[in-house]
Amino acid sequence: MFQNLSEKLESAFKQLKGQGRVTELNIASTVKEIRRALVDADVNYKIAKEFTDKVKDKAIGEKVINALSPGQLMVKIVKDELAELMGGQESQFNAKGNPAVILIAGLQGSGKTTFSGKLANYLKTKRGLSPMLVAADIYRPAAMEQLKILGEQIEVDVHIETENKDAVSIAQNALKEARSKNKNVLIIDTAGRLAIDEIMMNEVANIKIALNPQETLFVVDSMTGQDAVNTAKLFNDRLDFSGVVLTKLDGDTRGGAALSIKYTVHKPIKFISSGEKMDTLDVFYPERMAQRILGMGDITTLVERAQEHFNEEQAKKLESKIRKNKFDFADFKMQLEQVKKMGNMKDLLGMIPGVGKQVKNLDINEDSFKGIEAMINSMTVYERANPDVIDMSRKKRIARGSGKEIGDVNAFMKQFEQMRDMMKNMNKMPMGKIMPGMRK
Repeated sequence: MFQNLSEKLESAFKQLKGQGRVTELNIASTVKEIRRALVDADVNYKIAKEFTDKVKDKAIGEKVINALSPGQLMVKIVKDELAELMGGQESQFNAKGNPAVILIAGLQGSGKTTFSGKLANYLKTKRGLSPMLVAADIYRPAAMEQLKILGEQIEVDVHIETENKDAVSIAQNALKEARSKNKNVLIIDTAGRLAIDEIMMNEVANIKIALNPQETLFVVDSMTGQDAVNTAKLFNDRLDFSGVVLTKLDGDTRGGAALSIKYTVHKPIKFISSGEKMDTLDVFYPERMAQRILGMGDITTLVERAQEHFNEEQAKKLESKIRKNKFDFADFKMQLEQVKKMGNMKDLLGMIPGVGKQVKNLDINEDSFKGIEAMINSMTVYERANPDVIDMSRKKRIARGSGKEIGDVNAFMKQFEQMRDMMKNMNKMPMGKIMPGMRK
């Protein structure tokens, strides 16, 4: 996500680094490169021009010319302006009602149905709510089936009427059912089209009139760039939606939609989504996204994800074992399972300042943990708890049991020992510093 934009912005800032003397001419040249990077990222030229004019005015006004680190000050100015362009502050999501009605709209293929499932899962697991999904796409039976499968996967009720061809009455019937079952959120997945048409617009507009939703979310495929922004404007003119959802941010996206949409439709981005897994939905924070675009990482989100999957009691037990140098393969496997739950590994690494650039060209396969898990699973309970007893004969048995070569087992054992040695050296550090956010 934003890889090319990040690289081009970094290249632009280099013009101010190592300069013997920074002048208005240097700044103008840097700003021109920033504008070019934004346009290449599929940001509308008018928006890019207005953005860089603000950056230039602030750069000169904040005395970048006389600053000790003009490059760093320029990065800060661009970060602040990027955050402002994308909305400034986090936008609140209204899920209060009896039930709260959330209407989902967008073109076909934008990821509406998958997002509906993710939102239901998010509201259930993160907000403690009881959602119900509604299959109101009367044209595509596959959409109803998909929503049904997603509902089963996340254990959320789905209202489906296969014979009813009136989307408004389906939504109204679902509202009655939700109230009878004491559901406090109703998420309505509507039909999409390959292009905007009057029938589609009337249908979604009529559902909105009939149910008066607390939130109307427009789902955008972020890979479509400026086309997505133009479509959002047409939808907003008709629906007056309350917020935008950017999907497929793990794809080959240049970032134009994320950077332009708030400016164009004056509506906030509320969620961002990547992948097909139901837990890959994040609240959109403009400042955090600006930091990631500029290669600063996103430690706050990383810690929040860790806190969701690691509790304080686990952290205390782990700290005690590390301090006693008793960290074993069972502990390692447990930590591995927790990390996997946090999300895509490359995405997680990208949240660490300076690491995103290092892993951008690496193909980090999510299945790469399977070999390690297979080796640990091939160990006896005694061996997992006592790594030091694993001699050559045991290694050979572990290799056979896991389908690995003896060299793979040796390499893994060596890496594990190196990790234990590192932990031993960190024994005097409080766990809060080793694993930020784990301890209060």
